[in-house]
Amino acid sequence: MIRTIVPATLFAILVVFFWTGLNLNPTEIPSPLIGKPSPNFELPQLRDSTLRFTQENLQGDVSLLNVWATWCVGCRQEHDYLMQVARESDVPIYGLNYKDDRNKAIAWLDQLGDPYRATAFDVEGAVSIDWGVYGAPETFLIDAEGIVRYKHIGPLTHEIWRTKLLPRIRLMKGEAG
Repeated sequence: MIRTIVPATLFAILVVFFWTGLNLNPTEIPSPLIGKPSPNFELPQLRDSTLRFTQENLQGDVSLLNVWATWCVGCRQEHDYLMQVARESDVPIYGLNYKDDRNKAIAWLDQLGDPYRATAFDVEGAVSIDWGVYGAPETFLIDAEGIVRYKHIGPLTHEIWRTKLLPRIRLMKGEAG
């Protein structure tokens, strides 16, 4: 009897784990940064390497930090929408160019438009690791004090903006829904 109960129990446990895994949303990976200050960092800016970009750039207003790269297909998918958000919203968007070629990244922004107030250039990806970046694109919502409030993995869309980011932004700014 024990020879049938043990395998059946193990099989049932495996089924529960697989079933749970199938129902998880891969774009909702929890970030240990949520509710904590943005990591300390200093990087050169993309367009002018003599200028520095630090976590202090992300303080003073509710803002977005968008991790992107020219080699990233999802980054290309979201780019037009980022341009729209930059035009229509008062929320500043900052870029974190991830493991990219500086000249290609500048050409990309010159060709497609530049939605970013400033872009940090993280050629080695070390700062991105401190942010817990799995890949690109990823977008972080940061409050005026520099606290990370939300992380979205994958291309930003109108639906994500409307249902995930905008309600949090309005709450942080004390606006009615």
